[in-house]
Amino acid sequence: MMARHIISAGVLWIGLTLIGCTGKGGDIPRLAPDIFNSEDTLTLGLKRLDAEFHRVPASEGYANNVLLTRFGSEYYCIWQYSPRDEDSPDTQVLYSTSQDARLWTKPKILAGPSDTSFPSPGGWIQRGDSLSAVINRFSAAGDGSASYVTTRGRGIWGKEHSITMSDGIQMDGILEQDPLMLPGGRTVGAAHFGKDLTVCPVYTDDPSGLRGWKKAAFPQGEGKPLEPSLYTSKAGSLVMLFRDQASSFKKLASISSDNGESWSAPVTTVIPDSRSKQCAGNLPDGRSFWVGNPTGSKSRRVLVLALSSDGALFDRAWLLAGPDDLPERRNDGKFKTLGYNYPKAAILDNELWVSLSINKEDVTLVRIPISSL
Repeated sequence: MMARHIISAGVLWIGLTLIGCTGKGGDIPRLAPDIFNSEDTLTLGLKRLDAEFHRVPASEGYANNVLLTRFGSEYYCIWQYSPRDEDSPDTQVLYSTSQDARLWTKPKILAGPSDTSFPSPGGWIQRGDSLSAVINRFSAAGDGSASYVTTRGRGIWGKEHSITMSDGIQMDGILEQDPLMLPGGRTVGAAHFGKDLTVCPVYTDDPSGLRGWKKAAFPQGEGKPLEPSLYTSKAGSLVMLFRDQASSFKKLASISSDNGESWSAPVTTVIPDSRSKQCAGNLPDGRSFWVGNPTGSKSRRVLVLALSSDGALFDRAWLLAGPDDLPERRNDGKFKTLGYNYPKAAILDNELWVSLSINKEDVTLVRIPISSL
């Protein structure tokens, strides 16, 4: 198969074992039989889905944690950048805007390092006529805190302010990148607290999504859960999927039946993973999806989209990109992992957009018309 490389500022067109258990408030996610062929390392036995791949022009170096949204008439993209290494003291958060998601403005600095910390993108929180970018800050000691900057458009951003807990104190944790706003107005997400970055689901009923955060009840369970994403099942439960840092190379899952105030103990699912950040969500018609690298190893060299009609059984999947589509890594650097890194998803204009970093170098956006699903 000929390698198909990502085209700068252009477009490239490129074409899930029924086991499960029941958790609190709904079924633990599972797979239909024979969805993956683990022996096929190029495609996992999956058909390709036609999707547009766009590259956002960026400076050479390290790039990761790519996040996309649409605000007013423009697309906004932010990512973590440094000249060479991951999480280095010179790390910045950059942003770029576009009218059509194809031609992008020259990246600008949204947040830079301080004498005591470096920043990383923590997601988008949009409310009415304002858009806030969450800025997580990591200290030299390894712990972190969450803040935000806000724009009403026209490229003007306000000062950095603290994201606060219900007691009014700044969140002493790293807010995960895709908090979910429920129909009733509550926002549910997760944060990593302390020097060991222990994850805990969090929620707030403050309309801004920037204040009043509370830790949810979250008992200890299997594995070492990190970097979760969540969706709503057909039964109405919230389902949170985690990376397992304990190297089971399977996703962990937890269920909430009370809008995120309490969660079941995490359990190991049968869904393979690459011990990497992934994303999950719901399509406009309610179907659940996740996007990730279901290799069952450290390899992130396949990118897959999986769908479920009920949020429990994932029975459809497509290959978005594989090893033959990867460009060569151009520069060395600390933790410059080959592959499709840290995908995050957004539903924009009835399209599913996946933002990610290829080889932790190329800021990349994937456009998937929902009509094709």
